[in-house]
Amino acid sequence: STQSTWGIRPGMKMLDITNRLEAKLEQLIEKDGLNAGQAFPTGCSLNYVAAHWTPNTGDTTVLEYDDVCKIDFGTQINGRIIDCAWTVAFNPVYDPLKEAVQAATDTGLRAAGIDVRLCDIGAAIQETMEAHEIELNGKTYPIRSVRNLNGHSIGSYQIHAGKSVPIVKGGDATKMEEGELFAIETFGSTGKGFVRENLECSHYMQRPEARSIPIRNARSRQLLAHIQHTFATLAFCRKWLDSNGETKHLLALKGLVDCGAVEPYPPLCDQKGSYVAQYEHTILLRPTCKEILSRGDDF
Repeated sequence: STQSTWGIRPGMKMLDITNRLEAKLEQLIEKDGLNAGQAFPTGCSLNYVAAHWTPNTGDTTVLEYDDVCKIDFGTQINGRIIDCAWTVAFNPVYDPLKEAVQAATDTGLRAAGIDVRLCDIGAAIQETMEAHEIELNGKTYPIRSVRNLNGHSIGSYQIHAGKSVPIVKGGDATKMEEGELFAIETFGSTGKGFVRENLECSHYMQRPEARSIPIRNARSRQLLAHIQHTFATLAFCRKWLDSNGETKHLLALKGLVDCGAVEPYPPLCDQKGSYVAQYEHTILLRPTCKEILSRGDDF
């Protein structure tokens, strides 16, 4: 696989990797407050963790040669979000897993289009994904579509806009429509193909109704004002609060979660010991064509 590893190497701290990637993204996109910048924290979920993991401040996790790391990042200009992901694995034993998931995402991209039913895309993705298997340490594992993860429509400053693109059969018969923006992402796993919330939370997002919720605690009110000003309805992570000077925020943030002003998005995990890979592109359904906005030279 020729995907660029963006200078990511075994032995690097995950915290350093994400800080480096995010600094590069902000430089490339010419960060300008809420007008231009990152759309959400850079995910770098490892192995059995499928999504929504990024290190919190002080995390000492180091990337190992045998890890399977999903780099999931997003940029936005004037609220128009592009969401993209690929998998970094240094050990070639994981190539069949990466190839299965990349093929499944390519199938989803090919199947998508105006008036296409979401359930038909899911069925096509699953068929491609589950035609693959992988041998690890002398044992053969089927590669399964993670049935409770999916792609999604994207709205203005809104990463999940209401429609889900399943990656297994049996989904919703709703159709894609002209002018819609979709993240087509697939996840393949050597485990159960089902994720649950687990581990320490890093990802959060303000809920749309936050402004109408009475917040009694002064520190929570102040933190929410900072979130509204800095991130609006875009997702953020705890280390971003720290780097913005909002240190010692955990209790105030918990208060915002408890009263329903902020939604936590904990890591999503398959069974321990399994490996999950992810590939994702963003497409725009224009009247005469389907444009893959996140396509680059290497993926």
